[in-house]
Amino acid sequence: MAEGEFVHVYSRGVRRSDIFHDQRDFARFLFLILHFQGEYYPTNISYAVSEYLKTDRFRITFDSIQKIISTRYVDLVEFTIMDNHLHLIIYERKEGGTSKFMQRVLSAYAKYYNEKYKQSGHLFQGRFGRVHINDNNQFLHLSAYIHRNQHEIPKWKGKEDKYPWSSLQDYVEVNRWPNLLAINHILKQFDNPEDYRHFVNTSPAKTLKSDLLIDI
Repeated sequence: MAEGEFVHVYSRGVRRSDIFHDQRDFARFLFLILHFQGEYYPTNISYAVSEYLKTDRFRITFDSIQKIISTRYVDLVEFTIMDNHLHLIIYERKEGGTSKFMQRVLSAYAKYYNEKYKQSGHLFQGRFGRVHINDNNQFLHLSAYIHRNQHEIPKWKGKEDKYPWSSLQDYVEVNRWPNLLAINHILKQFDNPEDYRHFVNTSPAKTLKSDLLIDI
């Protein structure tokens, strides 16, 4: 990877096991991918997660947000977090930024998980996977594939934009994380959010997985 490029990053649990079991687990990982884009080292993530579960906001300070923005080595463009795997689109601002970001995120989450569930050993199936995004067509269809992932969960079929652990709602409604989720890389290519919603809903998601060489 080189700076100024986009990459699809994905990971899954060992033997495809679940890595997120409750709302706190999902919220913890969401906190990490939002706030580890730059040189920010929080001291009480548990408090921030508890606040999110009560208010839908992590409530970290303005100065902390500015620290992340001023030192970031990646932009988080898109995400979907599922029970046993996750997908992200990352824009690499600094060379090596994707590796640094993912190592911080996965290591921090694995430590939390093993302490909470009294586990040891590897949580994730090897090193995270990455696919370099070569052109805009791949970029847009990958975006649709990731934002349709929750379609496979019966309770969210037809309500993908309501799934709480995906950035789709940030694209088609209001961006909850305006300084930490870089939606304009994609949305600037559509006239309005409803056009993007239509694109996601009508993309041939079943064929995208093989086209994009993803094995989740």
